[in-house]
Amino acid sequence: MDSEPRSLKAVFADAESQRIALETQPFVPNSQEYIDAISSAIKNYQESLRLISHLSLFSPNESLEDLSTSDLPLLLINYHLAELSQKLPTPSLPDRKRILSSARDHYERFLHFLDSYSLLSPQSTKLLETYASSPTTFSTANSSDPTTRRNAKIANFQTEKALRQKLEYLRARPEYGASEDDDLPSGAGDEEVVREVHLANLAYRTHLTFNSLDSLNREMEILSMAPPQPPPGSQTSSSQQAEDDLRRRNRTQDSSYSDRLDTVNRALGSGKGGPILSQAGKPLQPFTLLNNRQELAKGVFRSGHNLPTMTIDEYLEEERRRGGIIEGGGEASGQVPEPDEDDYEKAEKEMYKARAWDEFVEENPRGSGNTINRG
Repeated sequence: MDSEPRSLKAVFADAESQRIALETQPFVPNSQEYIDAISSAIKNYQESLRLISHLSLFSPNESLEDLSTSDLPLLLINYHLAELSQKLPTPSLPDRKRILSSARDHYERFLHFLDSYSLLSPQSTKLLETYASSPTTFSTANSSDPTTRRNAKIANFQTEKALRQKLEYLRARPEYGASEDDDLPSGAGDEEVVREVHLANLAYRTHLTFNSLDSLNREMEILSMAPPQPPPGSQTSSSQQAEDDLRRRNRTQDSSYSDRLDTVNRALGSGKGGPILSQAGKPLQPFTLLNNRQELAKGVFRSGHNLPTMTIDEYLEEERRRGGIIEGGGEASGQVPEPDEDDYEKAEKEMYKARAWDEFVEENPRGSGNTINRG
């Protein structure tokens, strides 16, 4: 036996309680429990929209005075659907774009629904016209001047703060008679105050909607600049996977690894393949000889400046040959070279030089030149 269909009031109450639980209860991000909670709330909100359409609860010929106070929260269903759908984790860029597009549709339906009942303020009506003229480039601070954008953001924040404070003030009034859940009035309060709270909440959510559309456009702009993901099983991904597998095997199986150029080139798919040299030692294809694999790795990123052409020892030897290095001094200057006994000419010069010095010392005793302080 099939269960009886639930009423709109019951379905909407379940959706509201699930949404509030997502905001108040701790959930592990991207966990299956979190995804199931969001999906269940979205399903109940969508069922609420189906029941509203089936019951023809809202009509384009009605005005705000024709709406009952209990029906006002139903106007927020599209807003909540847009908000919840953006919280769903997405594994790929196309899925994220699809979710953002769906959220945009729900935001638009929410705004047009309020506009049909004349629930938008003059400022919100002007923003809606600006959005309708260019939805994908809409911004709440539509200006390239940084100062103007900053002032617009400050004014936007102050407006949001004022709306939130007004909503909190109305909810705190004793006449409101709300339950513990602020979004679900108990119905025991003054109907006029409860209606005023719902209208203030609609104005606050309208302001958040325009901010969300602005953020949504910024995210779509970023996603449009992301490189496209290669389809699974493509040739690029297959070749990359083959190269990664080869490197992984080389790291784990040192005994089977080979430094032969023909083996490496053939495995990586580079070069013409086949042996580098013939049996007679004749080159079969061009190649470059390096000292080791480290030299090969260094050649991947080369510097843009000219590298040195000689070592430091070679440079010092060249400077010494050109006479650019002065040697001597220090301890070496006090070392007297051994005289060469076979060089008679040099020995005779040294003898006359020493004799002349002795005669000079005899003729000029020590202190004989100091005549300044003599009495």
